[in-house]
Amino acid sequence: MRISPVTVIANAMLEKKAQNVVSLDLRTIESSICDHFVICNADSTTQVAAIADNVLVKMEERLGAKVLRMQGLENDFWIILDYGDVVVHIFLSEYRDFYRLEDLWADAKRKVHKDEPKAVKPAAEDGKRIKPKAATKVRAAAKKVAKRNGEDY
Repeated sequence: MRISPVTVIANAMLEKKAQNVVSLDLRTIESSICDHFVICNADSTTQVAAIADNVLVKMEERLGAKVLRMQGLENDFWIILDYGDVVVHIFLSEYRDFYRLEDLWADAKRKVHKDEPKAVKPAAEDGKRIKPKAATKVRAAAKKVAKRNGEDY
């Protein structure tokens, strides 16, 4: 069974304690720029950055998907990760309240993602572990891609 990028992204957000994780299915809206938005918020810029890093790592680990474009990493108020068909929005809480992105796409089918208890595996069966600096490496690689494409980072 193929796992959905929306599911991988939502789970990566929830792993870092993201709040109000919602996905919008935009496929039925003619003027949409992608198929899905996945949106969440956090109360600190540190947590916004941690959520973005976890999404980058999990998408590459689980689906081999690399981000096409990123914006917002310089201040961590509103980070946008563009995966083509799926665009990820990670807001600082007050920015999400101000921009109300979901209201702009009110016609879209909405799904709320909640953190569900997962079975805890013993350490020996845990499988792959994320290296502590993996997110930093992913960000550095994305920065090189942006620079090569002449985009601001």
